[in-house]
Amino acid sequence: MLSSTELERYRRQMMLPGFGQEAQERLKATTALVTGVGGLGGTTALYLAVAGVGRLILVRGGDLQRDDLNRQVLMTDDWVGQPRVFKAQETLRALNPDIQIDALCEYVTAKNVDVLVQQSDLALDCAFDFKERDLLNAACVRWGKPMVEAAMNAMEAYLTTIVPGKTPCLSCFYPEKPEWDRWGFGVLGAVSGTLACLAALEAIKLITGLGDPLLGQLLTMDLARAEFAKRRAYHDPHCPVCGGPTVAAKSQQAMPLAIARR
Repeated sequence: MLSSTELERYRRQMMLPGFGQEAQERLKATTALVTGVGGLGGTTALYLAVAGVGRLILVRGGDLQRDDLNRQVLMTDDWVGQPRVFKAQETLRALNPDIQIDALCEYVTAKNVDVLVQQSDLALDCAFDFKERDLLNAACVRWGKPMVEAAMNAMEAYLTTIVPGKTPCLSCFYPEKPEWDRWGFGVLGAVSGTLACLAALEAIKLITGLGDPLLGQLLTMDLARAEFAKRRAYHDPHCPVCGGPTVAAKSQQAMPLAIARR
């Protein structure tokens, strides 16, 4: 049930056609895992927090650097040199004290990924390299949890929503991993912020049943030219991660209600 404070806080979004109090209560009952809490993941977490997702699990290792500040909107200059994920937790708690925010100052690894995914209803993959992305993708398939996949490079970005048993997984989209240097490209905060808002919206649609998520479709964006395109991905029946009927059956059983109805 929503408290009187929550009814007031979320009143405007509950006015949306097809949303209402039922959708808001679904958000409150959801635990979302956000990895790579930086310019992309931090802004994604921001919009999940203010929308009323009941519990956020924030995961990101490393300390804040000054050149992070052009895009990491949860940070402040006086936090340089300290673990960024704890500042993200502090900022989000101040924005919305009605939700639970847990923070883990680690990167996604083979040792922690299964525990993180099992605690969550869905994951938002905002990590900076394919090693973390592949680990999270495989764990989400293993445990039947949906994953919003968002990544950017300079002025380009892509976004998709992966639902095990229903859509291609990340390994279907990218069977061969591109070379990736996390320090090797420039970034404008407005680019990561644009993608982050769309990623948060994908998660909200999955949770509430509002609108149409990017199920099996890859949205590509060239923000230098404001060009957007949707591409339908091939679902590889022999994918080493998501192929096979056993995976599909397990994934369907674990799927949250709003997704299962689609």
